[in-house]
Amino acid sequence: MTPSEALHKYYGYTKFRHQQEAIIQNILQGKDCLVLMPTGGGKSLCYQLPAVLLPGITIVISPLIALMKDQVDALNLTGIPAAYLNSSQNSGEQQEIISNLKSGRIKLLYLAPERLFSSESRLVTFLKSLPVSLIAIDEAHCISHWGHDFRPEYLMLSHFKTEFPQIPVIALTATADKLTRQDIKDKLALDHPAEFVSSFNRPNISYKVVAKKDSFGQLLNFLNTRKEESGIIYCLSRASTEQLSTDLRAQGYNADAYHAGLDTSTKALNQEKFLRDEVKIMVATIAFGMGINKSNVRYVVHYDLPKNIEGYYQETGRAGRDGLPSEALLFFSAGDAFKLKRFAQVDGNEDQSRIMLKKLDDMVKYCQLQTCRRQYLMQYFNEDFPDRCGSCDVCLTEFKKFDGTVLAQKALSAVARLGQRFGTNYVIDLLRGSRSEKIRPEHKQLKTYGIGSDVSKADWQRYIAQLVSQNLLQVTDDDYPVLKLTPLSDNILKGNRNVEFVFVEELEDTATPQTPVYEAGLLQDLKTVRLNLANKENVPAYIILSDATLLEIATFLPQTPNELSRISGFGEVKLVRYGDAFLQATLSYCHRYNLKSKIDERQAKRVAKTKPTRPSALGATQRESLNLFRAGNTITEIAAQRQLGVSTIESHLCTFVQNGELDVYELVSPQKMPAIKDVIESYGADKLSPLKEILGDGYTYGEIKAVISWMKREE
Repeated sequence: MTPSEALHKYYGYTKFRHQQEAIIQNILQGKDCLVLMPTGGGKSLCYQLPAVLLPGITIVISPLIALMKDQVDALNLTGIPAAYLNSSQNSGEQQEIISNLKSGRIKLLYLAPERLFSSESRLVTFLKSLPVSLIAIDEAHCISHWGHDFRPEYLMLSHFKTEFPQIPVIALTATADKLTRQDIKDKLALDHPAEFVSSFNRPNISYKVVAKKDSFGQLLNFLNTRKEESGIIYCLSRASTEQLSTDLRAQGYNADAYHAGLDTSTKALNQEKFLRDEVKIMVATIAFGMGINKSNVRYVVHYDLPKNIEGYYQETGRAGRDGLPSEALLFFSAGDAFKLKRFAQVDGNEDQSRIMLKKLDDMVKYCQLQTCRRQYLMQYFNEDFPDRCGSCDVCLTEFKKFDGTVLAQKALSAVARLGQRFGTNYVIDLLRGSRSEKIRPEHKQLKTYGIGSDVSKADWQRYIAQLVSQNLLQVTDDDYPVLKLTPLSDNILKGNRNVEFVFVEELEDTATPQTPVYEAGLLQDLKTVRLNLANKENVPAYIILSDATLLEIATFLPQTPNELSRISGFGEVKLVRYGDAFLQATLSYCHRYNLKSKIDERQAKRVAKTKPTRPSALGATQRESLNLFRAGNTITEIAAQRQLGVSTIESHLCTFVQNGELDVYELVSPQKMPAIKDVIESYGADKLSPLKEILGDGYTYGEIKAVISWMKREE
C-alpha cells in the first residue's frame, strides 16, 4: 500500500497537506526527522500513517493522558489498532495491552515520558523485546530549556538513541524558534535529521487585540453572538479562571474552569465535558490544551497577556483545527506586561532571564502593532509574508491622523511636573484627576491634575504609546519602569513642533475564508446523528466526524455510498461503520425539501467559497449601496454619503456581482478582466495583497474583489 492509498483508506483524504508526504517518505527510508508544523496542520498523521505502513510497532511519547486517550480513540475508529499505557489504567487493563503488544495486534503505543526511564520501570526492557519500527516524540519543544513549555521529565528521552540506536525518531512540535530547534536535536541526539518547517500561517484564524477597558463587559459583548460555539479563554492565574468561569455561568454561559491546582478527577471531568460539547467554554490557564485535538473550537480568547509569542501562537492554534473560520482575541494592558516581567526573570540564570524578557518584549510589541499582525507572527518564525493579510484587526483598520499636539503637551507636562519619577498608569491617573488614595496629596495640587479627564484611560494609554514610538517619551528598562522626557520633548512643550496621533476605523473582513453554501437544517440533523453515535461509542463527537466533514455533506448532499465516499474525512472504515446513518439523514432531508445531490460540484476550487447571497437574503444596507450606485454615484461618493469605508461599499456591490444582479463590467473594464482572472487562477483568491502586488498600481483592490465574485458565480 502506498502512502496516498493509506491516506484515503484510513482518513478519507485524497491529498497530503503541508510537507506530510515528504516527511512520511523520509521516515519510511529510516531517517530521523524534526518537524515543525502549525497546530491543526496534521502533525499526528506524519507518524500515524508510517505506523500503518511499517512492520512492527510505533512508540509515541505524549505529555498528557487526555491527549493519549483522544488520539487512541480516533485511531481505533479509523481502523488503526492503537493503545496507551498510563497511570489511569488498572493492572488488568495494562496486562491486556501488554498481551496485545506481544501478539502484534497493536500498531501504535502511546506512553508518557516519565514511565520510560524511571529507576523502577522495566518498560524499556519490555519494549526492546518488541519489533519497534518508529519512535515519535510529540510536543518535542518540552525537552528544551529555551522552549516555552519546558518539562524536566522530557530530558529522560535523551536515552532513546542509546537504547534504540537503529530506530528512526521523529520529533514534532508546533512552535520552536531556531535556538529551541537546535536544543531539541542536541538533547535527543538525532542523527543528521531532515528538518521540515511548514508554513506557520493559519489563514482561517483572524487575529485581534483590544485594549483592556472593562474586560468582562468586552468579553460578554464578544460572546453574545457565539453562545452555541466552543471556545477557550486563557487567564494568567488559577484564581482568575475560577472567578471568570463563575461570573460567566452567572450570565447564563456554560463554562468550566481548568488549572493545574484542581484535583486530577475534576480536571479530567471538566476536560471530558468540554471535548463532548457538554460545556461550551473552558476558562483555563496554560495548563490546559496541549495536544487537545478538539476540531470545532471556534475562538480562543486571551483574557490576560501571554508570556511569549510561541505560547500565544500555539494556544490560538487550538481554534479552527477543522479549517473553518475562527477567531483569536487578546485583551492587552500595560499592567499585565509589568506583572509578567517579574515572572520572566529566572533566579541565578542571567542568560535564560534575558531570553525570557526578550520573548515578553516581543509579545508586547505584537500587541502594540500598527502593521499586519499575521506578518509579525510569520516573521517571528522566520517566514516571509506580505505586509497585509486582510483579516487581522490592523489590516481591517483604517488609520487616520489628527493633530494631537495639545494632548501631547498635557502628557509631557504631567511627566515633567512629576519629576520623571512615575510610570504610565500613575501619569494617566493624574491626567484624569483620579480620586484614588494612590495619588499623593501634593500631586493633586499640580496644574496638570485632571486636565485630561475627558479622555478615557485606554485612549491615554494609546496616546502615550504613540509618544514613546515617536521618541517624544521614553520608558526606563528596569523593574519599575517610569516615563521620562527625551531631547525632543522640549520642542513640543514650547509649541515649536506639532504632534500627530492616529485613530482607527474598522473595515470589513474580505480575506478570511468564509463558510460555504450549505443546508443549515441538514447540518443540525447530521450533528444529532453524530452525537448519538458518539454517545454509543463513548467518544467525543468530533472523533466520529469533524464539523468540516458534516459541513461538506450539508453542502454537496451526497445520496449514495459512492457519493458519500467522495466527502473528505470518510475513510473506508468510517464509511462502513457510520456511512449508512449519515446517508439516511441526508436522504430524508433531501426528500423532504425536494433537493438533489450536488456532489458533481465538489472540486478543488481555487477561488474560496463564501456564504450565498441570494437576492432575497441580502440585507438592506447592501441594497442601499446598490441603489446609490445605480443612481450614478461613484463608490467614493457612496462611502462619503453613508459614512462607510470604500472597502465596505465595494464588498456590498461584489455580493450583487456574485448573485448576478450586477454586471462585473460595471466595476471592471473589459481590458483589465483577463489579467486579473489569470492572476487569480494562478495564485488563488485567499489573499488580496499578493494579487495586488503582482498586478501593480494600475489595478485596485475593488476590481480584484469584483472579478473574484464574478468567478465564484461562473463556477
